[in-house]
Amino acid sequence: MAAIHLTLPRDAPAASSCATPAGAEALARLRAWPGEHRVAVGLSGGVDSSLTAALLVEAGWQVEGLTLWLMSGKGACCAEGLVDAAAICDQLGVPHHVVDFREHFRGQIVDFLVAGYAAGVTPLPCSRCNREVKFGPMLAWAETERGIERIATGHYARVRHGAAGDPLPVPGDGRDRHQLLRGLDGRKDQSYFLYDLPQGNLGRLVFPLGELTKADTRLEAERHGLRTAQKPESQDLCLADHHGSMRAFLDAYLPPRQGEIVLADGTVVGHHDGIEHFTIGQRKGLGVAWREPLHVVRLEAAMNRVVVAPRSEAARGSCVVGAVNWVSMAPPEEPVELTVQVRYRSGPERALLTPLPASEADRQAGRPYRVRLDFAEEQFSITPGQAAVFYAGEVLLGGGLIQP
Repeated sequence: MAAIHLTLPRDAPAASSCATPAGAEALARLRAWPGEHRVAVGLSGGVDSSLTAALLVEAGWQVEGLTLWLMSGKGACCAEGLVDAAAICDQLGVPHHVVDFREHFRGQIVDFLVAGYAAGVTPLPCSRCNREVKFGPMLAWAETERGIERIATGHYARVRHGAAGDPLPVPGDGRDRHQLLRGLDGRKDQSYFLYDLPQGNLGRLVFPLGELTKADTRLEAERHGLRTAQKPESQDLCLADHHGSMRAFLDAYLPPRQGEIVLADGTVVGHHDGIEHFTIGQRKGLGVAWREPLHVVRLEAAMNRVVVAPRSEAARGSCVVGAVNWVSMAPPEEPVELTVQVRYRSGPERALLTPLPASEADRQAGRPYRVRLDFAEEQFSITPGQAAVFYAGEVLLGGGLIQP
């Protein structure tokens, strides 16, 4: 994966006026960071990653920008993002590397998504992308090509490193582990998407925005005069943004397959042109006229059917989660009470986690941890393919993928 270009560093412009209180605290943390202050900053061309680079430069770190070229065309991961990222590096006077990851992204994310939707699950690409495309490969590239051992990004999350004192209290054993914490801004917390990062990656990450709110970020970006200070955020998955919609993306890879929409007893209530256009819990857009609102409760790939039911029949009290990655605690051997988040925008729900024997497929894939979750209250929209992420307060304990 060769870098496409490198801009030469020049003297970075000084930030104007004084930092906000949150910005001053972020700078103090960065200046006190132990070890070598060299870092590659993952730059997407948005305000969050831009400010991450600016704060590190202001704190005296030796910064190099690193942008992954994931797709051709428009969007944050494409030409628009590359242009803004390059401009930020030019403004800050730091080198900028663009690395062509398009083939890797296609194999790890595009093919993964298409296969998942075709099989009747709703894949979660962002956590997989963070592990298989962004952090792991970025760290490897930065170390091999630039001799840099740390990566910084604009994620709203925090890492308490293993050498930073006693671990935060968690169920079981959290000693000698890098602990992942929610971002301070609950509305922007992105820890959910980082649950699958291994300990080796977590120990080399810097999240300067973890203690900032989004409002703080905008103010700090204005203080630095960053061109991205008021750049709007993309509200969609990058592939949806790139293709115009998620439906357009799927239609580009999966041919229409007409099938039935049925009740649990097999009664046909409508028809569809592809199960990939539906997700568990969905109510709108079914194209079904019925005496009461219906929700998607199951996708049957083998029969090419969408199963629907009234909301009162759509809840589940338990689920099995596979491919579990343990983050802030060691794998438990006994049942553990904790809270679980089953969607990025859902709240934490109380549950009992019980370890299960790994399946043969789990073991062969090197992901031998599997658990059962029994919720204190029945949950709506438990969706195969999505992540169930385990927390103890603000500490992310681990997570995995909900199984059908």
